[in-house]
Amino acid sequence: MARQATVRQSESGAPVPIRIVEADLKLPEHQEAVLAMVDAYSRDPMGEAKPLDPDVRERLIPGLQKHPTTLVFLAFDGDQAVGAAVCFIGFSTFAAKPLINIHDFVVLSDLRGKGVGRRLLEAIEDRALELGCCKLTLEVMDNNDRALRMYENAGFERYALQKDAGTAIFMSKPLQ
Repeated sequence: MARQATVRQSESGAPVPIRIVEADLKLPEHQEAVLAMVDAYSRDPMGEAKPLDPDVRERLIPGLQKHPTTLVFLAFDGDQAVGAAVCFIGFSTFAAKPLINIHDFVVLSDLRGKGVGRRLLEAIEDRALELGCCKLTLEVMDNNDRALRMYENAGFERYALQKDAGTAIFMSKPLQ
């Protein structure tokens, strides 16, 4: 599935289309794009602020290929990857329907604010509707104001099961 959006202009002033595709992790060019985008995210201050560990780079694509619910969306400017969303299909017990969790989301810094993220979110939502999903979920750092605005503008809100119960808190327990 390929989707196009115009997000910037070339030096001549002509629009340059950004393509959004659902990755085929058997294709070397998609594998390279995923590695490049996850590494860019890892290097970002909102990631780990350092490159991906070489061992992680080696295991990432085989791990994603092996995981049965992996969905990856890539944004391309020509042949250059400029954004990605690594997602996983989950299941809502209260709705008894699938959901999509956006696990990693990155747009290269020079294209932020140009609509690439919005187009990635639209592609994810379209796929979720095709799959009969009840919702999209994600986690975001509370000081990532730009991302929070984009997610809120796309209709995301802090999760609360019951109004008086408060909002959910994302927690983690490292096992290694």
